[in-house]
Amino acid sequence: MSKTTNMDIYIKQGRAVAWLAYLGLLIIIPAVVQKNNPYTVYHVKQGLSLLICSILASFLWFIPFAGVIMGWIASVILFILNLIGIYNAALGKIKPLPLIGKIGESFNF
Repeated sequence: MSKTTNMDIYIKQGRAVAWLAYLGLLIIIPAVVQKNNPYTVYHVKQGLSLLICSILASFLWFIPFAGVIMGWIASVILFILNLIGIYNAALGKIKPLPLIGKIGESFNF
């Protein structure tokens, strides 16, 4: 017999919307709908760190030549991080994003 923990219940309830935290401004939906679910809040924090990094990376595009190259590289990396976040949230994993996950874990809300 397997023992169901509280976190298992939160994961089961949160998986349906937690993945939305990685789709830009759609982060608002899980943040509002399941604000008391620790699993969803974890993915909202991870998604928020990704959104902040995306906004900062968008400024690279204003730098002539080198900025465009760095912008493409940043876009590819951030896209991959989006896919990893969606994958983790949809499968019920509590795992920080590579490179920027510690930023999300440091948020206090």
